[in-house]
Amino acid sequence: MSLFSALSVSASGMTAQRTRAELLAENLANAETTRTPEGGPYRRKDAVFATDYTESPFASVFEAQMSAVAGGGPEGVGVADIVVDDREPERRYLPGHPDADAQGYVAFPRVNPAEDMVDLMGSAQNYEANVAAISAVKDMIQRSLDLFR
Repeated sequence: MSLFSALSVSASGMTAQRTRAELLAENLANAETTRTPEGGPYRRKDAVFATDYTESPFASVFEAQMSAVAGGGPEGVGVADIVVDDREPERRYLPGHPDADAQGYVAFPRVNPAEDMVDLMGSAQNYEANVAAISAVKDMIQRSLDLFR
């Protein structure tokens, strides 16, 4: 794996973590949303990651041929799916609420703000780890160039 391939892997990780953070922020923003255009309360969303075997644009011809023989190109991570929570909504007794049913219960999304905040902090830390990896590769490339001077 070349240094440029390592950059590609870290960049894919940053993209995946950004998508996850956006979904977590959407969950937190809609934690109390009882009515959506689709009908019913907001449904929690989560990203599912999977290994991404996309070919690096920086791969040499030799590296591309070796990767094909070995069974794949540089590995990264990508968002394979966005899963929508299909559990029954949480019901709260609020008879004066505009979305209350005949018994006075309102359907709320099953969003746990504490859990989503912890997940958001983890996503931010993973993003920062990828930034650090890119910075380390950048430093290695710079030192390699300095050796040729």
